[in-house]
Amino acid sequence: RRGSVTCPGSRNWAAAEPGPGGSLVVSLLTLWGLPAYSGARACMTPTNRTGFLCHDRQSCIPASGVCDGVRTCARGEDEDEALCRDVPQSLPSFLVAHCGDPVSWIYSDQKCDGTNDCGDCSDERSPVTACPPCGPGWWRCPSIIFKYCDCIPRGLCGDRVQHCSDWSDEYSCPGP
Repeated sequence: RRGSVTCPGSRNWAAAEPGPGGSLVVSLLTLWGLPAYSGARACMTPTNRTGFLCHDRQSCIPASGVCDGVRTCARGEDEDEALCRDVPQSLPSFLVAHCGDPVSWIYSDQKCDGTNDCGDCSDERSPVTACPPCGPGWWRCPSIIFKYCDCIPRGLCGDRVQHCSDWSDEYSCPGP
């Protein structure tokens, strides 16, 4: 099934089409309001994270794999000069997430991953980000570790090291 969307009062539009395996691929087809690199397509990685669809329309690499200095796509389009010349401004908006501090940003696949990528937990907490509750491999607690925000990996439970301010990781968490 193929369709298009036009923003009222503008010339911008995007086409939507089923991609490999039935995933939705959004084509960014205009330069107005978007970075100069217009060949970017969004996809979902096997871990349900935002990704970058390579030109072969089969390889979906994580957003954080774009402009990282490693050519992951077969033709190297994930390291294209036009795409990477002025990161994050040159990146398509679907690859970028903003932190609580307006000058800070992360790749969109780093949101809600349980790790404090922004440094202020705004990538894991409201009002900047609406993340689902801790997943099955996580324990909810007030973390004392800068790396985590509201959840810690269950693998840290019961290891005789305090990771939660209330010590629940040692006395309440059932472990992995």
